[in-house]
Amino acid sequence: MITQQLTEEIVADRPQALSPVDTHYCPGCTHGIAHRLIAEVLDELGVRERTVLVAPVGCSVFANNYFEVDAVIAPHGRAPAVATGLKRVQPDKVIFAYQGDGDLASIGTAEIIHAAARGENITVVFINNAVYGMTGGQMAPTSLVGMKTTSSPYGRDVKAMGAPLHMSELIAQVEGAAFVSRRSLHSPAEIRKAKKAIRRAFEVQLNGQGFSMVELLSSCPTNWDMKPVEALRWIETRMVPVFPLGDLKNVTPKSGLKGI
Repeated sequence: MITQQLTEEIVADRPQALSPVDTHYCPGCTHGIAHRLIAEVLDELGVRERTVLVAPVGCSVFANNYFEVDAVIAPHGRAPAVATGLKRVQPDKVIFAYQGDGDLASIGTAEIIHAAARGENITVVFINNAVYGMTGGQMAPTSLVGMKTTSSPYGRDVKAMGAPLHMSELIAQVEGAAFVSRRSLHSPAEIRKAKKAIRRAFEVQLNGQGFSMVELLSSCPTNWDMKPVEALRWIETRMVPVFPLGDLKNVTPKSGLKGI
């Protein structure tokens, strides 16, 4: 009798840079997907041991609990300033800020623009779910025209409230920005593209090429009052047409990664 030996092959596992804990995020929220992508990239680049996360105020205020890296919690909107200080004092470290739209595009608008203008050699992951998630679902700078929130119950009115801010387009115009990309987390195909953008952003930092930012269109089923699958569909049909996906600025890659 011929016996066949079966061997187990691990095809997917938790990245070392991702802590083995449950998160506090609502069901269907895509913060967890963003966390995993970042963790996978840090592992693949071999920089986990010298990476420092700057966590914001907002839904991801506890992000430091979910990554196996050193972390600092910044005041609301000030993550780019804190990241700047860390990078200038310890230029050998890999510094990244993780910010939501209320944190980055509202109270932190000046911080992010001037960090980019100075060409600070840091990486920013910008989560855009078009609403204030943690504080009760109020209108954010990125809320869509006509979008109903707790502070715009009749929908966002451009005449009264202005139009949504397109932060990636704004930052891409700044000379010090080396890489700016907008991706989405609503489908497997887009998630793969998001990971490539995140990796490119960290490579820019490792090459010492300047400021990099990746915007990720993300879901907030709780404050959108939707089921998770419906929320993903809403990103595709409503958000993507307003916030087109792709690389908005990409400096010429350098050969090799001098920072590794």
